[in-house]
Amino acid sequence: MHMLKATFSSCAVAAALLGCTSQTPTATATVIEDKVYSVTPPAMTVKAGIVTAALTDMKVTERVAKGSGTVETPAKLTGKLKLQNSSPDQTVRLIGGRIVYIDQRGEPIKLEEARTEPAIRFTSSTSSQLDPGQDTTQSIDVDFPANALKPQALKEIRIDLIYAPTAYRLETGRLAVTLGPSEPLASAAK
Repeated sequence: MHMLKATFSSCAVAAALLGCTSQTPTATATVIEDKVYSVTPPAMTVKAGIVTAALTDMKVTERVAKGSGTVETPAKLTGKLKLQNSSPDQTVRLIGGRIVYIDQRGEPIKLEEARTEPAIRFTSSTSSQLDPGQDTTQSIDVDFPANALKPQALKEIRIDLIYAPTAYRLETGRLAVTLGPSEPLASAAK
């Protein structure tokens, strides 16, 4: 009986070390490639009140499986957003914003369920407050609706900005003073 246990134990160890001899079919790796859509024009500048917004280097990219065309990563709009305070006398506190995709009828194109609304966030103090003439630039990387990829579906991209202007004021205060006669300074220790 003791010998039988030792035999089963050594068979189990051998099987574990050598592995099974039957071969399983190996899966082929799926090749994923970027499908890039150019946006025409690739840059646009709009004025929203006292803030000028320039969206540059725009492109839409989705990742698809080569051969099958299956979408692995849904489309995203990327680019650079530069905001400039064009007011001569107001500070702007940037609160947030969003990008809206507009179809040929002038209606917003909705994103698919489970995708995130294309929001613009200003998280650092240096990018959220602009003094007169000051600008800030940040990258954007937001979801893009699949329906907008169809030919002639997208008419325009709209940028909605939320900001709070604060006016600068120059106030003058006057202090009435008189000067008395000059007094000699006490000399240092002799």
